[in-house]
Amino acid sequence: MEPAAIEISCAHSPDCGDAFLFYGLATRKIRSRLVAIRHVLEDIESLNRKATESTYELTAISCHAYPYVADRYVLMASGARVSDGYGPLVIARRPFAPEEIKGKRIAVPGMLSTEYLVLKLFEPDFEAVAIPFARIMDAVTERSVDLGLVIHEGQLTYGKNGFHSVLDLGRWWRKTCDLPLPLGANALARRLSPEIQSECCRLMRESVQYSLHHQEEALNYALQFARDMEPSLAEEFVRVSVNHYTVACGELVPRAAQKLLDMGHEAGLIRNRVVVEFIPGGENLQPVRAADPRRRPP
Repeated sequence: MEPAAIEISCAHSPDCGDAFLFYGLATRKIRSRLVAIRHVLEDIESLNRKATESTYELTAISCHAYPYVADRYVLMASGARVSDGYGPLVIARRPFAPEEIKGKRIAVPGMLSTEYLVLKLFEPDFEAVAIPFARIMDAVTERSVDLGLVIHEGQLTYGKNGFHSVLDLGRWWRKTCDLPLPLGANALARRLSPEIQSECCRLMRESVQYSLHHQEEALNYALQFARDMEPSLAEEFVRVSVNHYTVACGELVPRAAQKLLDMGHEAGLIRNRVVVEFIPGGENLQPVRAADPRRRPP
């Protein structure tokens, strides 16, 4: 008689991008005899905070949050959110030059968000106001802030809502560092056994692959999390947010994450320097440590 499967809490954002990635697991297209997945939906800033308390075994977190939970979690190679030269965006109700960001009051989607960290690297001198990401454009419209840092579908809808793009942080990062911008990843509790860690990595990788191989049904499922977006816009958002780094982050994403967090530490924005570790999706469970970001690959 086989032992009962271990229940694993799996927490991620209630947006159509994450819904697309977790479709295979959420609908039990991808199954396991070792692990039973219990899905939890919360906004990313709540997940960042709860990761510091080891609330969930598998959780989406912002890359910026990793130094605060690195003793409890290791990052997973599948399911990462990576900007490849596009977004997140700083937006305003009127045209601004990027250098005018200095000294302004800016709505950000959380103080542990990667977007906030990157904006601080671009311009250290501004007043950050943490607001749930779905309310950021409203805050700009109501003039409680001067500008807003938008993520998720806001990167696609800001124009039709009458906003102007002030700064594309993904494009700035690519131009500055010649690297993709790792915004978030799935984190797996270190306290889990190697067998369970390996199984979770397999499940995550196969869920992403299943969605990519069955895009129409996965997109139809994801639409229920699209917050009244038109289907064509939701599909465009998924295609922008899910790229080749999402299946397997490879060597470049860990190197970019290490570069980002090192820069945050050197700028005094992150207290401790950490070595970024990604656990691979295969049988080898030796965590992959990021290469020195100053050393370019051959």
